[in-house]
Amino acid sequence: MDDGNGSTGQAVPRKRADARRNEKTLLDAAAAVFVASGVEAPVRDVAAKAGVGVATIYRHFPTRADLIIAVYRHQVEALAEAGPALLTGGVTPHVALGRWIDQFVDFLVTKHGLAAALQSDEAGFEALHAYFIDRLLPVAAQLLEAASAAGEIRSGIEAYELLRGVGNLCIGAEHDSRYDARRLVELLIAGLRR
Repeated sequence: MDDGNGSTGQAVPRKRADARRNEKTLLDAAAAVFVASGVEAPVRDVAAKAGVGVATIYRHFPTRADLIIAVYRHQVEALAEAGPALLTGGVTPHVALGRWIDQFVDFLVTKHGLAAALQSDEAGFEALHAYFIDRLLPVAAQLLEAASAAGEIRSGIEAYELLRGVGNLCIGAEHDSRYDARRLVELLIAGLRR
């Protein structure tokens, strides 16, 4: 039976709260290891960081690609939730935008190596990119709109242009210790001011 939204009407089993916490711990540990050592870091390093055995990692994520994709999606969701939370957190919209962009830069660092790790799955990589755009573009637009409405930044700034510009500033930063992408991104965000 179709319920009108594309599903068959069967309930999708929800994970228990402790299982969700354990998975979040694994994904946070994997993200930290990927930032420090790249996505090709040994799974044993992720297991050690999470305080679990390697078999636990493989039980949750049978392949490295499964783990990388899960980390990517987990971080996209965290970023998507962070934008609205920052706007209601008692800071100005411009400060909220800057803090969110800092988190976005951290995400881009973790994302480094994703394309290489998923080379054999072009469709999967494209689906992840579409997921990224669908989830984060509206959040960036909301932050820009709030800062513009508050008179803190100039109007007419497109979310896609901003995210693309930040992404371009981050390219190559991991290979040149003299290049500080975060500093340049801070200058970009400061330059949005009226």
